[in-house]
Amino acid sequence: MNSRLSAPVLLWTFVYLAVLIWSGIGPKDRMTWVLEVLPAVIGLVLVAWCWLRFPLTPLLYVLILFHAVILMVGGHYTYAEVPLFDGLADWFGWERNNYDKLGHFAQGFVPAMIARELVLRFGVFARRGWPSFFIVCFCLALSAFYELIEWWVALASGQAADAFLGTQGYIWDTQSDMAWALSGAILALFVLGRFHDRQLSELTTH
Repeated sequence: MNSRLSAPVLLWTFVYLAVLIWSGIGPKDRMTWVLEVLPAVIGLVLVAWCWLRFPLTPLLYVLILFHAVILMVGGHYTYAEVPLFDGLADWFGWERNNYDKLGHFAQGFVPAMIARELVLRFGVFARRGWPSFFIVCFCLALSAFYELIEWWVALASGQAADAFLGTQGYIWDTQSDMAWALSGAILALFVLGRFHDRQLSELTTH
């Protein structure tokens, strides 16, 4: 067991815990922090389980950490008030803080690679074209389900959900969120597919 505590594992754990602790110190809104960071904490539990029983490719571990950091930063500031993206809004002339779009892009990009790894390793589809079609549909469905969760939270908590929704008055926020997730999923498959295949090959030969 100790032999598996390599430098990359320790670095991954350190970065995750450091950002999580920072995120939880004086967040803008405590309830928003809980809602935004909860998926990252669930992800940590699943990563730990996989590390012990079903090792993933290094690419996947990096992507999951990247997504967790996005969630924790958004939880600390709320997605509508991340300072870096306030500065980018001034620089590019945006009318809103677009950090939430980065979050929804990652919501498609990272799950696409997770789904790809599971689909390919378990041999879910016999024909070549089906995995990509299924993965894109899965990511779009996941994004739509997350929008439903946001809606349910808004109905349950009223004004307290404004920071969680992060619409910033944009009437097409829900549709654009799903479009960003869809774009992320397609781009991930297109850009990382071959690199992921090589890592899968190395993983299955060990």
